[in-house]
Amino acid sequence: MPILVTGGAGFIGSAFVHAWCTQSPEPIVTLDLLTYAGNLDNLATLPAAAPHRFVRGDVRDPGTVRHLLDEVQPRAVVHFAAETHVDRSIKGADAFVSTNVGGTACLLQACTDHLSDRSPAERRRFRFVHVSTDEVFGSLGPDEPAFHRASHYRPNSPYAASKAAADHLVRAWHVTHGLPTITTHCSNNYGPRQFPEKLIPLCIARATAGETIPIYGDGCQVRDWLHVDDHCTALRAVLDRGVPGSTYLVGGHGECANIDLVRSLCGALDEARPTGAPHASLIRFVTDRPGHDRRYAIDASSTRDELGWVPRHSLTDGLRETVRWYLANEVWLERIRSGAYASWVREQYGP
Repeated sequence: MPILVTGGAGFIGSAFVHAWCTQSPEPIVTLDLLTYAGNLDNLATLPAAAPHRFVRGDVRDPGTVRHLLDEVQPRAVVHFAAETHVDRSIKGADAFVSTNVGGTACLLQACTDHLSDRSPAERRRFRFVHVSTDEVFGSLGPDEPAFHRASHYRPNSPYAASKAAADHLVRAWHVTHGLPTITTHCSNNYGPRQFPEKLIPLCIARATAGETIPIYGDGCQVRDWLHVDDHCTALRAVLDRGVPGSTYLVGGHGECANIDLVRSLCGALDEARPTGAPHASLIRFVTDRPGHDRRYAIDASSTRDELGWVPRHSLTDGLRETVRWYLANEVWLERIRSGAYASWVREQYGP
């Protein structure tokens, strides 16, 4: 039986599709609206014989979602589709509420309706995996313990609040309707095919173009960095062995201050493409964004103990690998950097 992936043309979703098509003979169907961060180029290198089908559509459209569920008859839905960039949510939250909250509610109801006329065995086997974020838990102090599955929700950005609302809907559908849902909370992902609004590809793109590298505030905000391939391995473990109604935290054991991360990136660029002057000379500090969380950290021990998952990439090796991918795929990057994206970056960070 196939699985259905929403947002499968985005960064993490497309990485999951790639991993699935190389590791499983089961069919996989991608539903994606192809908004600014959805990119069919992300799926262009799938093997010709991959058991993959792409459908352009909106998770907020009940008719589209229900028709696709009835047609595909998936054994699971893995829900990535979301607006995810904090800066955009600060400038305007409507799309985040509409997609992250409304889209998740639409999908949950469509799955509930779809399962209503399925056999008891099919209902028990079905899984709805909701991919969330550690940002719903707010900001940690420098000495506070890492987030865990019992951490309180304290979202501080419109993006985080919209994901928190979606998490609560997922839990409510499990309790009220018996939908077999599982929620995951991941830390900051990085790796190939990431849309270059995010810190790592933004820095690589600007540094390779000889442009300044903007760093918010003092650059001492701490994040736990998770390679996207490790995240996809964790999601596969959740899908295969996760317990409905549970939550699982997925982190990379890669806590690092933003300024240190960017300096490491610049060092990797110096090694891979020396230009005479060190790339770190391009770093510029810019006004911090409102409500900027100071620190995130993930305690993924319960996921390790219950599912046997551990991350395989060290941050040092993962960053070098990521730099090499972007340098080898400059056409992919340039296609994104043109047009409206370039205007948005100028507005956000200056020339």
